[in-house]
Amino acid sequence: MEHQFGGGLLVLVEGDITLIAADAIGNAANAALAGGGGVDGAIHRVGGPAIMAELRARHPYGTPAGTAVETGAGQLPARWVIHAVGPVWQGGDHGESVQLAGAYLSVLSIAAELGARTLTLPAISAGAYGYPLDDAARIAVGTVAESLRAGAPLERVTFVLYSPRTLAVFERALS
Repeated sequence: MEHQFGGGLLVLVEGDITLIAADAIGNAANAALAGGGGVDGAIHRVGGPAIMAELRARHPYGTPAGTAVETGAGQLPARWVIHAVGPVWQGGDHGESVQLAGAYLSVLSIAAELGARTLTLPAISAGAYGYPLDDAARIAVGTVAESLRAGAPLERVTFVLYSPRTLAVFERALS
């Protein structure tokens, strides 16, 4: 599924984010930038140790929820990885929606600064961090669509979603 917003195309696909070529790959990282499971673990496994070495050298203290930092992409089919930290779900009364939107906005801003034209994104915070999938999809799709409408200089932003269920929820959010 895809939809044009301003000069950019927002695309939804099911698959493995480490296999899809793009200028930049968004990563669902933890605040310590210490690697982990899920998307983060897959990105580090496929990208190789250079990504972690760069994170440790440039960002030894991590980055808080709602922000992102970039590194090279190692062996991934991209130039950069943008490590976004989404919030851990705590019931919705602790600023989670603002932090989740902030994580996506940080990725989009960094991608623009780097000169990326294509970007792949996962469903940040919707896995181990427990963010309710319907709300996570609405915030993710809405934030990216609004940024593209406002002139974000990306030609294509692709949400690469790991399961048919996640894809279906994101499709509803895009509809």
